[in-house]
Amino acid sequence: MNQLQANLILLLTALIWGFGFVAQRMGMDHLGPYSFNVCRFLVGALSLLPLLFFLRKKESGSTELNPSFWKFSIFAGFALFGGATLQQVGIQYTTVGKAGFITGLYVVIVPILGLCLRQKIGRWTVIGCILAVLGLYFLSIKQDFSMGWGETLVLIGAFFWAVHVQVIGAANKRNLNPIKLALVQYLVCAALNLLLSLLFETFHLDQVILTSGAILYAGIVSVGIAFTLQVIAQKRVDPSQAAIILNLEAVFAVLAGWLFFTEVLTTKEWLGCGLMFLGMILSQIKGQEQ
Repeated sequence: MNQLQANLILLLTALIWGFGFVAQRMGMDHLGPYSFNVCRFLVGALSLLPLLFFLRKKESGSTELNPSFWKFSIFAGFALFGGATLQQVGIQYTTVGKAGFITGLYVVIVPILGLCLRQKIGRWTVIGCILAVLGLYFLSIKQDFSMGWGETLVLIGAFFWAVHVQVIGAANKRNLNPIKLALVQYLVCAALNLLLSLLFETFHLDQVILTSGAILYAGIVSVGIAFTLQVIAQKRVDPSQAAIILNLEAVFAVLAGWLFFTEVLTTKEWLGCGLMFLGMILSQIKGQEQ
């Protein structure tokens, strides 16, 4: 596989994730957000089993399930739970396009968290953060300087996504098996959502059947297939370049919202999307200054 092919695979991954917001919205036509996430991440976990089977002889990371593996897997599962659950609940109260762009802010939040962890960030990251915040203002802030409930939940979820990236990055430095870690974190996320579902929701098998299409897309395609494509392609692409391509998820989310729900953004909201997208790209430029 050459770099062009890897870039095209990452572009396909971004497309899958962007349209995944449609499946998440449609999934709640018959199921509550927690119940949908239970089904989604259980299916996602099951979809990784064939991959684990075929890759069992080509392990790239440590195969030992030591205490470090369980610690990072469970921690990643909690971070994934926070991001996915807040996003799933928040998307009920905002548009698919807005949810996609606000979720994409995690790319800007990651280096900010890194700064708190004494990681160096460049001036382009700072500029990118400022543009992203300005874009968020145009996209989500109302005339009375308040933010809608849906946008607020998705924004808080973006912080959890950023924590999740940091956890996965730390796990990779310890050479932990990424596929097995993903499997465990999906199961942890599903279990935590099951707890909330039992406390706050009721659902029946017929509801799951009615939502099966959205569950299969969100579970197998968005989680299983897209995750696999990302792992394969990122072996050939620089992480910063890969992040820029994957940021197109937000653009595809806007397109998906227009195609499936006839969502239309105002000029002010388009300006916000543009500034946020520019900020996301600039935040991935490696600063050369000391």
